[in-house]
Amino acid sequence: MTERVLTERVLTEHVLVAGVGNLFLSDDGFGPEVVRALAGSDILAPGVRVVDYGIRGMHLAYDLLAGYDALVLVDACPGGGPPGEVTVLEVGPDDLGSGEFDAHGMNPVAVLANLEQLGGTLPSTYVVGCTPADVGEGIGLSRAVLAAVPAAMDAVRILVDRLLPAEPAPTRRS
Repeated sequence: MTERVLTERVLTEHVLVAGVGNLFLSDDGFGPEVVRALAGSDILAPGVRVVDYGIRGMHLAYDLLAGYDALVLVDACPGGGPPGEVTVLEVGPDDLGSGEFDAHGMNPVAVLANLEQLGGTLPSTYVVGCTPADVGEGIGLSRAVLAAVPAAMDAVRILVDRLLPAEPAPTRRS
């Protein structure tokens, strides 16, 4: 009995909401902006951990080793839509391929693709992305991307509500 208790994982948070992006590259700072707004609100149910990872890929990788049920990445995602368009994507192992993991940067695909090598498993993973207008050097989001922050917050809330188990644990904000 004691051996089982020592090896059993006690998970108080089920969903990790991770904002990723570089604040010094204009709209690439979308993910951190959204999670800062989420952390300052009460719109997420208990059982959710909200973290601004910025460009700390190694930090995200090690936090995922805790074994979350689901991961919601919030990031600027270049796409075919107009700037400020919010999209929700489901990501699976087949979508990742491989990527070179850089301990000093943030490449979400590489972080997730190499998670197994670190001893973890990819949880159910989703991306709430926004089409950027500008990812050149500069601080602050463009008008179109800044206007998309509330829509992204709503998308995260709706997604997280679907992902949480019936009886979630208390929320911890980092």
